[in-house]
Amino acid sequence: MVSISESAQAHFAKLLESQPEGTQIRIFVVNPGTPNAECGVSYCPPDAIEEKDLKFNYGPFSAVIDPDSEPYLDEAVIDFVQDQMGSQLTLKAPNAKMRKVSDDAGLFERVQYTLVSQVNPQLANHGGKVDLIEITDEGVAILQFGGGCNGCSMVDVTLKEGIEKQLLEQFADELTGVKDVTEHQAGSHSYY
Repeated sequence: MVSISESAQAHFAKLLESQPEGTQIRIFVVNPGTPNAECGVSYCPPDAIEEKDLKFNYGPFSAVIDPDSEPYLDEAVIDFVQDQMGSQLTLKAPNAKMRKVSDDAGLFERVQYTLVSQVNPQLANHGGKVDLIEITDEGVAILQFGGGCNGCSMVDVTLKEGIEKQLLEQFADELTGVKDVTEHQAGSHSYY
């Protein structure tokens, strides 16, 4: 389920020492399976644990997860890093915006999952995203860019040197190419 590093476990254990007895942590996803999905961690006092909640033991504490969030937290990782700049707790949940698809799912679903879980988080740094429109009979993935990618002068490089290379490597025997069908218009919404 959720992998919590030793440093994060120690951090949570220390935080929980100052909480009422029996308090655990709750890991959750708000708006799971949507582009607006957000992951979070909060304190979970004993009276907030519901019968249907799932409980995972991490030594000195347990993590409580509601059943609606559980499938979207598959392969999630929580880490706590300390350096000269301070400390930071990170929660990475690659399946929060879209449930992980099985290896035997259709090509469209597997390519869409890769775009949502691997490509779009990188494009989001510039306010962009990409959607899979279709896969042709010839094996060409037809994509449409949105957000800050629309009208961006680097979209061709992103498509050919980034997305296409990644998809052709990952789906070597199934995809033959990638094509952008976006009608790019430069504007105030575009990232430069």
